[in-house]
Amino acid sequence: MQNNQVKILAVGDVVGVAGVECITRKLRKVKLAEKADIVIVNAENAAPSNGLDQRSAELILDSGADVLTGGNHTLKRRDVYDYLNDNENVLRPLNYQAACPGRGYAELMLPSAMKLLVANVAGQLFMDTPESPFSAMEKLLDSKKYDICVVDIHAEATSEKAAFAKYFDGRVQCVFGTHTHVQTADETLLPKGGAFITDIGMCGAEDSILGIKNENVINKFLTREYFPFESPCGNTVLCGAVFTVDLSTKCTTDIKRIKY
Repeated sequence: MQNNQVKILAVGDVVGVAGVECITRKLRKVKLAEKADIVIVNAENAAPSNGLDQRSAELILDSGADVLTGGNHTLKRRDVYDYLNDNENVLRPLNYQAACPGRGYAELMLPSAMKLLVANVAGQLFMDTPESPFSAMEKLLDSKKYDICVVDIHAEATSEKAAFAKYFDGRVQCVFGTHTHVQTADETLLPKGGAFITDIGMCGAEDSILGIKNENVINKFLTREYFPFESPCGNTVLCGAVFTVDLSTKCTTDIKRIKY
């Protein structure tokens, strides 16, 4: 942490074995290169067959991540439920039912004795999400004392992501989108001190379709048959964004897309 500012590195959806392997090789180097103080990684697709498992989560945490966010596949594997209940920094969407395992936010202390709130919400458009991310986030912000807030909104619709970021501008410093696995070029500083990017991309095989073997996805479109969720071998890519937040003003002063 330098000059009374904090740098937050957000890494896009980790996809399968290739994505986890990419994280284990690259994340610490990227953290050092970007001088990041906090690292948030979306891990809802990290398990070998989709979803999240404990082994993949722990490999990502051991590689330098502070918080893992989730999405619509986080609860796919029942064997991860106890782990979600036990680890407060491995999240599932906040706006799922309270009876679901895990939780939708994490609280971290920054070296400056300020509190960082990290939240994870899921969109409702084109997704089977029980509660509005807007109402769930309102309730969280009203119930917590925090200095800086970062939100991963895991959603299909670009309009829903943008609306969320602009609605909470001034109360949330950093909003980044996940789920589409395609990095967007719309990183924006908002008028009340927030920052937003529609999607930060993915971490996985470069020669793939959204991190999955090309032939599997192509065959799905040709035949409509089920295809296994497999990640190919070869070069990998780590995509994300770096947010710089001024701790004195509690405003984001810079947002930068990254691709390694």
